[in-house]
Amino acid sequence: MTYPPNGGAAPPGPALPTMLAIPPQPGASPAPAGPSGPLAAVPSRRTAWSEGVDRLRTAATTEPGRLRIIGAVLALLVVAFGAVATWEMSERSAAADDVLNRSQPLSRDAADIYRSLADANTAASSGFLAGGQEPAEVIDRYEKDIRTASEKLATASANSGSDPASAAAIAKLNKLLPEYTGLIERARANNRQGLPLGGAYLRYANDKMQTMLDAAEQLYKEENERLRADYDDATPYPWAAIGIGALALGALVWAQRRNYHRTNRVFNHGLVAATAASAVVLLWLLVGHTVARAGLDDSYDHGVRSLNVLNDARIASLKARGNENMTLVSRGAETREVGDVPKDKFDLEYQSQMEQLGGAEGSTGLLGTAASLADDAAGREPVAEAIENVKDWKDRHKKARGEDDSGNYEGALKKVIGARDQDPTDESFENVDDALENALEYEQQEFKLAAQDGRNAMTGLPVGAAVLAVLGAAAAVLGIGRRLSEYR
Repeated sequence: MTYPPNGGAAPPGPALPTMLAIPPQPGASPAPAGPSGPLAAVPSRRTAWSEGVDRLRTAATTEPGRLRIIGAVLALLVVAFGAVATWEMSERSAAADDVLNRSQPLSRDAADIYRSLADANTAASSGFLAGGQEPAEVIDRYEKDIRTASEKLATASANSGSDPASAAAIAKLNKLLPEYTGLIERARANNRQGLPLGGAYLRYANDKMQTMLDAAEQLYKEENERLRADYDDATPYPWAAIGIGALALGALVWAQRRNYHRTNRVFNHGLVAATAASAVVLLWLLVGHTVARAGLDDSYDHGVRSLNVLNDARIASLKARGNENMTLVSRGAETREVGDVPKDKFDLEYQSQMEQLGGAEGSTGLLGTAASLADDAAGREPVAEAIENVKDWKDRHKKARGEDDSGNYEGALKKVIGARDQDPTDESFENVDDALENALEYEQQEFKLAAQDGRNAMTGLPVGAAVLAVLGAAAAVLGIGRRLSEYR
């Protein structure tokens, strides 16, 4: 037998194909080696963002994809317009409501506190001059003023919020008010007994009242600043909403123009509805806020400004009357040097307050300013009446001072608090106070009407803007959807 030879040689047969060798490429790094040879290269993983961008770019190369993008942008713009318009007009409407129902009433209450305290001080000095038996009407007036001041302070304290300046002024007034009333009661008790100590107590009470009036004036200023801040929040134009609305309208017009050029169809009902809804919101926004702004500006220019001047005038007249009374109470006990000549302190303050009040020919005092701010005859009439009575008051005061300077104290007293047939200054003061009260009531009504008109012009605008924006966005989507259905 013949056996194949031993060894590792392969038996004869067809030869296996030989793999072609690939020469190394320039710049290529060798593949990493594995346990059985080089590993194949693994492509890097792409992020979701890059994949989304690629898909969006791919979609934008087709008309249906472009339409979907346009529809989404239009809906977003219209919704953003409605959201911003709702937000801005809600803030302005709330500020206008605060002007009418919160800050202006609080400012009025602060003015009432100021006026009530000054009037109480005047009534107390008038009662003191009347002697041991004070007239019942004077006592009633004093007690009413103190009660009014206490009630208004309680209201102001409940509504002062987090304002530290207002809270400090209110706390100071609450502390000093019982101290003042205690001094007045001591002055009355001593006056009934005919003791001169009563005059000293009354002067101490008057000094205490001046400190209280400073705190009341600070509270009045703080509340006026809060009122001014509410006006500043209510009156600016909603520029952000107006800008986005104009942009949304421009985009809608462009989309319709594009649709016309590509399909030769004049109208797309959905896009027309969205344009109409956006145009209505923008027009409502512009007209409504313009009317509201005009009403609020009018309420400030012909209401708040007049009220502030009239309140200042009334307080000046009350202070002047109190100092006129205190001139007779002190009888030169307190003086100031004017050009090396001693002058009665209270008479000097009376002169200063009457000068501030005005009333003389060509005067630019508070009454002259109030007359210039009154915008109709009904508002000017009580101010003109006050001016005439201030002139009469000054003339009567000169006569009273003449009597006192000549040593006729009883004659001076009659010229200040005497009977009506003796032409006392008390009558002139009452006429001035009544005229200013009538002017304040009229201007308060004018403010209220104008502020209500301003606030009412914004009624329904925030809700209406939101509803119309949602409808407009839905109409834009439906309009684009109608075009997309043509490709199916």
